[in-house]
Amino acid sequence: MRREPVLLVIAHGSRDPRHAATVHALVRRVRSLRPGLRVETGFLDFNVPSVQGVLESLAAKGVRDVVALPLLLTRAFHAKADIPAVLRDAPRRLRIHQAEVLGPSPLLLSALERRLYEAGLTPADKSSTGVVLASAGSTDPEAIAVIADIAREWWHTGWCAVRPAFASASLPRTEDAVRELRELGCSTVAVAPYVLAPGFLPDRIARGAARADVLAEVLGPSPEVARVLLERYDAARVPMPTAVGA
Repeated sequence: MRREPVLLVIAHGSRDPRHAATVHALVRRVRSLRPGLRVETGFLDFNVPSVQGVLESLAAKGVRDVVALPLLLTRAFHAKADIPAVLRDAPRRLRIHQAEVLGPSPLLLSALERRLYEAGLTPADKSSTGVVLASAGSTDPEAIAVIADIAREWWHTGWCAVRPAFASASLPRTEDAVRELRELGCSTVAVAPYVLAPGFLPDRIARGAARADVLAEVLGPSPEVARVLLERYDAARVPMPTAVGA
């Protein structure tokens, strides 16, 4: 019988309790979509259990294969440095495969639109609505370029305009992108947070959206995000050979 690798979801962690609650809700949705798959959660900072603690526990229980999935939307410092460093310190008996980050993905664009429609927009509003794609921000040029590419791709689906914005590290800020869309002549301006869970930077995005007409919720435990997690898991997992006599 083939044993599936454990899926370890690695979240950043936050002092804001809404962050961990959202991560756990997303993991519950993943479990509901793939009954029988063992899914664990570890945090890099602020919350427990830690990634290292989960890895040690899995090794002690006889687990051999793990897919470590960064709960990140772009491939920036945490995915390139922090997480690999933690995984290198894992118990040697574990075979760990690091999955790709969640974005970009067409499913995430679908999740963004879902949140905008839940906030009051309709598909008929697209051609007259300018959207601010508001992300946390990064000093990593690759991550910034990815957000710009996503904004361009999303604009081609029929929105009046789509502008990227950042809550930290990069410019423009959300409020500047809102003002630009007003000046461009969009009848409605909406802000779509391209973040997974509430916290300090999403709150900054919300403050920057004060002059927008619509502010969507964070992506959170939407079904599209859960499906992306499983796609990344399936792409990274290496099935164990069938046991003799199974």
